[in-house]
This record gives sequence, structure tokens and C-alpha cells, in this order.
Amino acid sequence: MGGKVVSYTFEVCANSAESCIAAQEGGAHRVELCASMPEGGTTPSYGEIRMARNLVDIRLHVIIRPRGGDFLYSPRELDIMEEDIRMVRQIGADGVVFGCLTPDGELDMSAMQRLMKASEGMAVTFHRAFDYVKEPFAVMEELIALGVDRILTSGQQITAFAGRKLLSELVKCAGERIIIMPGCGINETNIAELAEVTAAREFHFSARENKQSRMILRNPALSMGGNDMDEYVHPVTTSERVRRTIEALTVL
Repeated sequence: MGGKVVSYTFEVCANSAESCIAAQEGGAHRVELCASMPEGGTTPSYGEIRMARNLVDIRLHVIIRPRGGDFLYSPRELDIMEEDIRMVRQIGADGVVFGCLTPDGELDMSAMQRLMKASEGMAVTFHRAFDYVKEPFAVMEELIALGVDRILTSGQQITAFAGRKLLSELVKCAGERIIIMPGCGINETNIAELAEVTAAREFHFSARENKQSRMILRNPALSMGGNDMDEYVHPVTTSERVRRTIEALTVL
């Protein structure tokens, strides 16, 4: 009785403008718009970003990642990332999400400084490249010095729940200097316990469910994305699952 009321922020990882709408309807405060979710997210198209901005009123952050794979970028890839930041700014996005590393798993300071300058005036999230760094606490201090707003991380484990020990230590060490936002594998079954263990106040989740294709004619002998891809199933965020995940933490 009389306990302190905790305020949470919920960010939904959305793979389309359609998923952004569902996130807003479900009660999310912010979306991170990505393409190529099986690769961990890449920069979406101009049309997707513009449509999302036109359709939702909540905060829109866009991932700036030219390809899947590692986070060691060539000069040409950094040129692309800088141009994409200019594009999302022009469209009206509220923030950008990126991360650049060296071959030794350290922060690529020159690349980060360049992209931070291009991002001035927008919120910046350092994404799960953080889960691949050698010294997470040292990198956190560098990100604070750079002026990054938040770090999206699974605690360097396959899921945020598995990485809850490191997440808890990062939240404690960060204090009010930078936001530690757990992400990866968070859903309605584990968000409450994760919040209790880590003391995190922002959470990142996708709340996706499989949407069946409306195609009648199908060719099971083919697969455009490899043997493990099913062209007749498309995962999308649903407002119901966003709502259930939020309520699992906020409704007592």
C-alpha cells in the first residue's frame, strides 16, 4: 500500500507500416521500424517509413542498418547510413537506431561520431551491436559520452530473460545517465519478472503473430528465401498481443 508508482515505456519492433498501426492501437509508446526481421532488422524503404509516419502519431524510430551480418562497416556503407539518416529526418522520424563496431568488438568511435553528428536533433538508440562488444560497461560509458539516449540489449545472451543478470547490472550502473532497454524474446509471459529482476523501465518487443497468405495457387516446390522460409506465412505485430504484453506488466 502506498508504494511508488512505476512508469514504463513500451517500444514495439515493427516490420511494416501495418505493424506500426497495430503497435499504436495496442498501447505502445514508440515503434522501431525495421525491414528484414530474420536478419535482425535492416533499414526499411522510403515508402514504408513515409507511410508509417503518416499513419501513426506515436514516436517513430527507424533502424539504420544497410545489411544483415556484423556491425563492422566499410566507408561506402557508412556513406549509405549517413544518407539514410538524412532521409528519415526529412520524412519526420523522431529517432534513429544504429551501432558500429571495430574488428576487436570495441566501439568504432569515428563512425559513431560521424553518425551522431548526422543525427543531431533526433533521439539515438544504440542497437544490439552492444551484445557483441567485448567490454559492455566500458562501451556504455563511451556511449554516454557520445550523447546516445538508450541502449537496446539482450544482456549479451540469446534472449533478454537469459541475459537478465547483466541487464540488471547495466541498469544499476547506468542510473539516470542512459536508458538500458531490454529486448529480444520479451513477451506477455516474462515481461513482469524481467522488470522486477532488472529494474528496467523501457522494454522492446515485437508482439508478432503469423498471418496466413491469401494465395490460393501455391507452389510448395519453391522458396524465395531458402529452404527454411515459408512464403505463405507473414509475421506481423497484432494490437491484441501488444496489449496483452503491456497489461502483463501494468495491470495488477
